[in-house]
Amino acid sequence: MKHLLPLALALAAFVAAAAEPLRIVTLGDSITKGVRPGVKAEDTFAARLEAGLRVVSLEVSVVNVGIGGERTDQALKRLAKDVLARKPAVVTVMYGTNDSYVDPGRDAARLTVEEYRANLARLVDELRAGGVVPVLMTEPRWGKAAKLNGVGEHPNVRLEKYVEACRAVAAEKRTPLVDHYLHWTQAEAKGVDIGAWTTDQCHPNPEGHRVLAELMLPVIRAALKPSPSAATSAPMPACWRTRSEISTMISGFSLRKVLAFSRP
Repeated sequence: MKHLLPLALALAAFVAAAAEPLRIVTLGDSITKGVRPGVKAEDTFAARLEAGLRVVSLEVSVVNVGIGGERTDQALKRLAKDVLARKPAVVTVMYGTNDSYVDPGRDAARLTVEEYRANLARLVDELRAGGVVPVLMTEPRWGKAAKLNGVGEHPNVRLEKYVEACRAVAAEKRTPLVDHYLHWTQAEAKGVDIGAWTTDQCHPNPEGHRVLAELMLPVIRAALKPSPSAATSAPMPACWRTRSEISTMISGFSLRKVLAFSRP
């Protein structure tokens, strides 16, 4: 029986790992944070994403680390502590609204497009180095009635250049992309008042967060799955399995098999 103990402990560790939800982190600014007057935590796209993935039997925990007013340079400074330390499988990265904004009394954006693009590339590289699958996302489009920026132009004029940079980094790094800006632009072109998806022409209201989450779901589901080459070369890790698959696996691992393995 003494040979049984190590295998029993190993099985217990496997069961614990299988039961632990797969972690997803949503990194971004106030649009990612979501919570504000009129928007509760359960209304945010992060909460809706978790609920949507659980509906299709994916055991996940979505951790929202969005901070209001944040830019890409600030995200880099806290990446290790606030994101990588949580050991996520997937991290969504959505910035650009603050990076591109021109404040009153200023004549330039808070960060240049070149700085923004370089920061995004670094975020992708550092996430991958930490064993994480990064998913880039463009910011949603401002509503038509948005207040003009510091140089008297609609905020979308500057934001579009940063959106293009985000798409370019995604293509260059072969990173999954959720293009919220394109989706909101297309909706507006069809006559939708996208301002009605926001609390203030910028920050999504519950309906806006629903729209964001719905666009994210298929991309995140795909990001959670191993590549075909990985799937053929090694068993699928427990974190990629559904609840029913894990239950079948564990129930099939009988005590008789454990005893057989423990023979000298």
